[in-house]
Amino acid sequence: MLIALREAAGHPPRAKGLLMIPGFSYERVTTADGVALNAAVGGSGTPLVLLHGFPQTHLMWRHVAADLAADHTVICPDLRGYGASDKPAERADGSAYSKRTMAADAVALATALGHERFALAGHDRGALVAFRAGLDHPGTITHLACLDVLPTLDMWDVLSGMSAAPAFHLYLMALPPGLPETLIANSADAFFGWFLDAWGADAQAIPADVRAAYLDACRQAVPSIVADYRASAGIDVEHDTADRAAGTRLQMPTTVVQQDWGALLGYDAQALWSAWSDDLHHVTADLGHFMAESAPQRIVAELRALLAR
Repeated sequence: MLIALREAAGHPPRAKGLLMIPGFSYERVTTADGVALNAAVGGSGTPLVLLHGFPQTHLMWRHVAADLAADHTVICPDLRGYGASDKPAERADGSAYSKRTMAADAVALATALGHERFALAGHDRGALVAFRAGLDHPGTITHLACLDVLPTLDMWDVLSGMSAAPAFHLYLMALPPGLPETLIANSADAFFGWFLDAWGADAQAIPADVRAAYLDACRQAVPSIVADYRASAGIDVEHDTADRAAGTRLQMPTTVVQQDWGALLGYDAQALWSAWSDDLHHVTADLGHFMAESAPQRIVAELRALLAR
């Protein structure tokens, strides 16, 4: 049941060091299972929800959101478990951080803000949530964009041998509770900072204050971030497998923008995505992983083209 409670106006509690998107107001919305989501809201017009990736917060959309707010109502939440949103305990079955649960969060948030139907774009972890929302809520999601991911089931299928080495974190955080949380918490800045560096971030794309905000937020969210990844090695695979068997497909116009990992790892990314979508625009682009920060105008252009379909 997608019920949400919207708190009175005023800035919500924020994780230490978490910055804000200039010109946006902040809302705190509580979902049906009691999880409060921090969300930046700006602009006016048809609604668009933007979901962030790892190891970031809603702040990764600061450039894209400011541009799109000229003619859209733009909603940028921190995913549950990240940033200034609540971080519930992991459940034994992994459902607290399943992409199905997180997709329901996005729908509840938009509904609480007055939007029964909306466009949805996600990057990295947020793209996996967006993908699940598109499958689970086809009557609610009008347009869908996923940046630099494969669907969870396909991701696990293409990883093998030494080609999987860059994805070591997927395997680490898939382990049972205990060891991953301890190892990461004891070296949090080195761990999360490694991804910001190795995945192509630079001082121009992610300046020092934004980088510090990301690291501060991640440092306070180790158990929930691990739980999010652990769900993708368990319950999320179950959900994707069931949908593949049932022939469930994305029905809304869908855009995927990603780096050419397929050329390196030996798979056809467009073919994998086409198996899930009836109306796909697939783009391979050398924009780096953090493309909404390194190439915001290109991402804005892709999103505007999607919304015009």
